[in-house]
Amino acid sequence: MSKKYKIGVMPGDGVGPEIIREGLKVLEVACKKTGVKYELVNYDLGGERYLKTGEILPDSAIAEFRKLDAIYLGAIGHPDVKAGILEKGLLLRTRFELDQYINLRPVILYPGVYTPIKNKEPKDINFVVVRENTEGAYCGIGGVFKKDTKDEVATQLDVNTYKGVERCVRYAFELTKKRNIRRVLTLVDKANVLTYSGDLWQRVFYKMGEQYPDIKKDHAFVDATCMWFVKNPDWFDVVVTNNIFGDIITDLAAVIQGGLGVAAGGNINPEGVSMFEPIHGSAPKYTGKNVINPIATIAAAAMMMDVLGETKTAQVIENSIKNILSSGKIKSMDAGKMGFSTSEVGDLIAKEAS
Repeated sequence: MSKKYKIGVMPGDGVGPEIIREGLKVLEVACKKTGVKYELVNYDLGGERYLKTGEILPDSAIAEFRKLDAIYLGAIGHPDVKAGILEKGLLLRTRFELDQYINLRPVILYPGVYTPIKNKEPKDINFVVVRENTEGAYCGIGGVFKKDTKDEVATQLDVNTYKGVERCVRYAFELTKKRNIRRVLTLVDKANVLTYSGDLWQRVFYKMGEQYPDIKKDHAFVDATCMWFVKNPDWFDVVVTNNIFGDIITDLAAVIQGGLGVAAGGNINPEGVSMFEPIHGSAPKYTGKNVINPIATIAAAAMMMDVLGETKTAQVIENSIKNILSSGKIKSMDAGKMGFSTSEVGDLIAKEAS
């Protein structure tokens, strides 16, 4: 008997419910085609629930999450909730509690999608950023002394453990091996200034690299990486980096692949429950207008299927996205400029997947 997956669905705030709706539409068609079975468990977590109840992420929900096979997330962020409350209380807590220690960001220029990088084609922009996802500056370790005085001191520690760095780097090497494209893994850091954490990352990277003699080991400082993402994106195959640098460079990467509307991400625990989402926010100004681009969310569903081991289903969704975009029917990746509504884009991709 084939496995029946249990998928938690968290539409979230703003445009989240609209884009999740389209992602589920395509997922249903693709799974029907490939015979994959699943059931959905819906969660109303987000800004509206917090404003009504004061509750962000109850312990009972975390316990339920652990019993799922995957989580499918729309967007988190509410204009009436102070920035940081939902992000830390819901997103970061989920990542930490479920030990989703890899943030995976494929950077793919789909055919037919405009990139602001001159003379670059889909073959030139096809790499993956592996970001450490549960350590670094996002641990929340630090504090404030003498707040609201001229003597105020604020600290935020960048915490890197050998275990955390090692498992992230190993995942990146294995991914480079699996992709088997250019077989180049690039470590991105700022070791010329951040010497202690940089030294740890480099020691782990090069020591582990001895186990992968067929993979080329490359290195770049984060500031230079920002330049080369724009100037020479074709240099990159797989990039591995820490939490905060990964957060920054993946937004830059989204621009060169055509914008946030096509950028999907996964928060991965290779041994546990992973969570998949578009990397853009809740875009409150577009809420309810049916104009937001759902492609990143649909691509996140393909990532989810791939990580679950359902590669055929993932390929059906990916090929459907590529075919629709290469057709030229969708005029832009920007909200309100696609030439179609959110639901119509979902319909196009779902029909292609059927």
